[in-house]
Amino acid sequence: MSIGTGIKHSYPWNITLDGRQVTLRLMKRSDVENAINFARELPPEDLMFLTVDITDPVEMEEYMRDCDRGMAVTVLAEVDGKFIGYGSLACSQPHWTRHLGEIRLLINRQWRGKGLGRTLANEIMQIAEDKGLRKIIARMAVDQKGAIQVFEHLEFHAEALLNDFVIDRNGRTHDVMVMTHDVTGLTV
Repeated sequence: MSIGTGIKHSYPWNITLDGRQVTLRLMKRSDVENAINFARELPPEDLMFLTVDITDPVEMEEYMRDCDRGMAVTVLAEVDGKFIGYGSLACSQPHWTRHLGEIRLLINRQWRGKGLGRTLANEIMQIAEDKGLRKIIARMAVDQKGAIQVFEHLEFHAEALLNDFVIDRNGRTHDVMVMTHDVTGLTV
């Protein structure tokens, strides 16, 4: 199966959340510095489960190469040109898991609980379908109740609880929940 690079939805487009106009658009290379600055303003616990250190310019450059190859995509959410969140899809690269993608969401704390996470998740799930993926994986801390609720609403199901699976910058371990969603037959 070829993952393909096609995305059927057109960007940018706007929605209204909390009485404000929010622009959704695809991330491009010129956004890297602003994305790094956005990430550096987030609390460390928000960054703990990411497979790419989005505060590191070298890792962000590597991520952009994955985007250029069609193996990753990020939908940015911004208000008045300021990043307030993003959703990303990373396609699995080993041949035997080429039908999988991992969804990652990061939302500025002031914008949580307003529907932005759900909106970005729906965008990423649609992109996954456009790319021909069959299953989406989401990983989060077991205490991220809001994130779990967003994914449950999107019909993700808990697949695994991984005890002491990640370690934070202070050396403490944390449990990770893995949730999945079958993309085939997706109705967004």
